[in-house]
Amino acid sequence: MSSLEIKRRVAEYYTDRLREHGATHRGVDWNSRDSQLLRFEQFMRAFPAGERVSVLDYGCGYGTFATFLEDAGVDFDYVGYDISDEMIQTARQMFSDRSRWSFTTVGDDLQPADVTVASGIFNVRVGTDEADWRRYAMETISELARLSRRALAFNMLTSYSDPERMTDRLFYADPGFYFDWCKRNLGRDVALLHDYGLFEFTIVVRRA
Repeated sequence: MSSLEIKRRVAEYYTDRLREHGATHRGVDWNSRDSQLLRFEQFMRAFPAGERVSVLDYGCGYGTFATFLEDAGVDFDYVGYDISDEMIQTARQMFSDRSRWSFTTVGDDLQPADVTVASGIFNVRVGTDEADWRRYAMETISELARLSRRALAFNMLTSYSDPERMTDRLFYADPGFYFDWCKRNLGRDVALLHDYGLFEFTIVVRRA
């Protein structure tokens, strides 16, 4: 399956979730708001303390990570990118008063940011063959790296999940493989976080 077709399916899936649940954690397919925020906390390893940074949220949904950064007191300029038109429309309506935040569906217009993050974009493989989804994930991680000046961070469901909880509709990744690939290809300063109580892991790559 082509990457273009995969993106079309992903956009359709998350648009349906938003229509069903609105601008809530369920609208971006998370089980709870607490788990959504716990994921965001792992990304803070990518942020330099006390500095103003530009942020690219790749797969931003309706922009919750930006509000998390705001609540955490981070000084930042923010671009949220999502392939669902309705997600971006919702985000623009919700945050029309934030002059330093912008939202887009146009991937070709994205410019490198100090920190690029991607939360949850590799989880639901929308009927895609596992090999095709793995290829798509690697292409996307390479894109995240291209768009990151100082650091990038992403999360994935772990292949160490309890077997009885695993389902064919989701993609479970080998954390060791992705750590090794990032270490060899993206930077020497790589952290693998697999200790925060969820059936997933986060990788943070600091490049400068």
